[in-house]
Formats: sequence, C-alpha cells, structure tokens
Amino acid sequence: MSSLVVKQASIEHIDEIANLFNEYRVFYKQMSDIGGAKQFLQERFEHRDSVIFFVVDEEADKVVGFTQLYPSYSSVSMKRIWILNDLFVLDTYRNQGVASRLLEQAKCYGTLTNAVRISLSTAITNETAQKLYEQKGYSKDNEFYHYSYELR
Repeated sequence: MSSLVVKQASIEHIDEIANLFNEYRVFYKQMSDIGGAKQFLQERFEHRDSVIFFVVDEEADKVVGFTQLYPSYSSVSMKRIWILNDLFVLDTYRNQGVASRLLEQAKCYGTLTNAVRISLSTAITNETAQKLYEQKGYSKDNEFYHYSYELR
C-alpha cells in the first residue's frame, strides 16, 4: 500500500504510539494500561533509552505498526548492537508488508549507526514471525543458549 509510511517517533507522537504499545501489551496477555504505556514511553524518550519507528496509514490517518530498538554493545566486537525488543502490527494490517517495512527501517538504522547486528527473540510458537525474520535474513542462533533470570 502506497499510503503506508515509516517514520521515526519522537515525543510528539507519544499518544498514537502509546495506544499501539498498549495493544501490543494486551496481545501478550497484559492488562490494558494506557496511562502506564504512555508513562513508559515518555521515560524512554526523555532518557533516550530506545528508538521507535512506526508505520502510519496516511489515508486513514492511523498508526498501524511499530518497532522499538534498544541499544546495547558487544564487548567482543567492541561495537553497538540493537535489540529489536518490540514489533507489533494491528490485526487488520497484517500481511500487507508493515512488519517488513519496520524490519527494513531497523536494518537501515543499524547500518546508519554502525551497529554490528540487530538481535531479537520471539516465541517458539510464533512460526509466522520466525518465517518473516528468516526471509529477511535473520538467522536462528544455534551457537548460544539464551537465559534469563526473573527478578520479580
């Protein structure tokens, strides 16, 4: 769709992004919390903790998808990496290239910032996302196991 445009979010986009971010969290079985979503994103902008790209359907004047990248670093390569932590597209806009555009924008941004890689993880059961990531050149890590420790 030619009316779909990727933009980098700034604090002026917080209301539109917060609504979509809230839907993303609800998708992952969290309680709806628009105020909390807005506060969380406000803090990310204020502290420059992340970079958000979003897709707007300009004909409908509607934000339809977003991705959020968090900076990190590789000690081994002594280079920046980006963690693609969030990627979400509204149901009615899936299979229309929105996620592909967001992944392409993340790749361009990674290149622009001299990052060595973009890392992401997805649910083992999310075969649709896995297929898209692999089509876009992401490779499954068969060398390292990833662990996490829950603090709460």
